[in-house]
Amino acid sequence: MSVPSPTDLEQVLGIEFRDKSLLFRAFIHRSFLNELLDGSEELADNERMEFLGDSVLSYIVSERLYELFPKLQEGDLTNLRSALVRRETLARVASGLRLGDYLRLGHGEEDSGGRTRPATLCATLEALIGAIYLDQGVESVRRVVFNLLQPDFARIQALDHTKDPKSRFQEYAQATYGYTPRYKVAEAVGPDHAKKFVMLVQINGKQVGVGAGRSKQEATQRAAAMALHRVGQPAPEYVADPEVEERYGFGANGDMPSPPAR
Repeated sequence: MSVPSPTDLEQVLGIEFRDKSLLFRAFIHRSFLNELLDGSEELADNERMEFLGDSVLSYIVSERLYELFPKLQEGDLTNLRSALVRRETLARVASGLRLGDYLRLGHGEEDSGGRTRPATLCATLEALIGAIYLDQGVESVRRVVFNLLQPDFARIQALDHTKDPKSRFQEYAQATYGYTPRYKVAEAVGPDHAKKFVMLVQINGKQVGVGAGRSKQEATQRAAAMALHRVGQPAPEYVADPEVEERYGFGANGDMPSPPAR
């Protein structure tokens, strides 16, 4: 496959690299180097840039959220940041920029769909951010990140933080899928004075969230917060509960089944 030049991205991003080698390196996947016949070629993969870009992105998003929400506490800000820098969000942004087209991949990675794999797209965007930081500095990265994530920042700002997760998820589900979420008790264990409830939330019969609490109401709100988080909506109230989530089919990695299309 003929791979276009990453320099095509400069106009899209509104920057011009001083050191083009940094830009090119951001798109060198480890599998490409592993298959090179001539090991003397002076190339390096993008994994160190990915590491750097991940940290820079986290800092810039944290800084912006700190400015936007002066009344939110650390836990709430942390969860908002998680929604913005999660794999699904970054993979969507990377896909919009068609970053997969510029990757230099090994044949095996190419054949297995590496150009469209969310984890690879997310890592490539982070590597690109690392390259911009090395070449241009933090101010240029800030401009690029704000531009790329502007719709997501706007959505978070428009969110009514006075509404509870259940209300917000109901509005989202009805607007997006045309269904009202349904909640059911999955577990109620322990004595009456120390009972623990586990609630499941479903859309059109499909499980999309689970939460545990000391009351049905608390468990319901946590299930709704998890569902919001899993569909990429801001959910400062969401706190991961790996044991419960894995027991109810969400997996150790927290992946959620896609909600039904309308």
